[in-house]
Amino acid sequence: MIKFFLMVNKQGQTRLSRYYEHVEINKRTMLEAEVIKNCLCRSKDQCSFIEYKDFKLVYRQYAALFVVVGIDQTENEMAVYELIHNFVEVLDKYFSRVIMFNLDRVHIILDEMVLNGCIVETNRNRILAPLFVLDKVAES
Repeated sequence: MIKFFLMVNKQGQTRLSRYYEHVEINKRTMLEAEVIKNCLCRSKDQCSFIEYKDFKLVYRQYAALFVVVGIDQTENEMAVYELIHNFVEVLDKYFSRVIMFNLDRVHIILDEMVLNGCIVETNRNRILAPLFVLDKVAES
C-alpha cells in the first residue's frame, strides 16, 4: 500500500504531498524533511529504492523535480517506480509547460491513479478523461 506521495524540488521544498494514512501535521513536516534529505543526498548511480524506518521509499528524479513515494513492505517497488513514470508522463501529456500553477489538476490526476493508497488506474486516456470534461465545461 502507498503511504504517501511527494513532489519535491532540488532545494528540498515540497511542491505536492498526498498522504493515504493519517499523519499529524508536525510529524509530516519532520517526515518530509528526513525523506527529502535521504533522497537528495543520493547520487544518480545509486538505487532508487531506500529502506526507511518501517517502510520503503521509491523515488525518481526528473530534471529539478523529485517524485518520492512511501510504501509499506508488501508493495512492489518496481510497480511503484513505473507508477511514478506514468504519473509524470500523464502530467507531461496534459500540461504543456508549468504545472505548479495548476495543482488542483495535478491532485485530480493523482486521485484518478491512486485511491486509498492503492493503484487503481494506469491508462492515460482514462486518467485524463475527467480533466478534459472539466476543461470543456470551463470553456463553455
